[in-house]
Amino acid sequence: MKDIPNTFYRISAKALVLNDQKRFLLEKEDNGLWDFPGGGIDHGDNPIETIKREVKEEMGIEVLDVNPKIQYFVIAKALDSVWKSSVFYITKLKNLEFTPTDECKEIKFFTFEEAEKVESYPVVKAFLKEFDPTNH
Repeated sequence: MKDIPNTFYRISAKALVLNDQKRFLLEKEDNGLWDFPGGGIDHGDNPIETIKREVKEEMGIEVLDVNPKIQYFVIAKALDSVWKSSVFYITKLKNLEFTPTDECKEIKFFTFEEAEKVESYPVVKAFLKEFDPTNH
């Protein structure tokens, strides 16, 4: 991906799963970093289908609903130095009974303050700059 012009972004769709206390769900990958469920939008795909596919692949959980309204749009320089943009959609899951994979070894709901203290991908840090729990 190093040959992508610096005016282009890899775009990901991310599931913003909130609990009753307005905490958001993150998944811990096998490298120890926390991230939001979701992933890159394939050519010809749409963000909602991407979230459904990625959550199923990463966590083994069925998505019940994805609100079609974009909640957040963030840009972050990824660990591989490629700029990436992520769109966040409020997502409801069937349950929290996940199946561990390389992309999801653990799941946990975080407050803003808790998420600031864990090792995470740059997209999480960028999200924290925008997140307003009183808005949900």
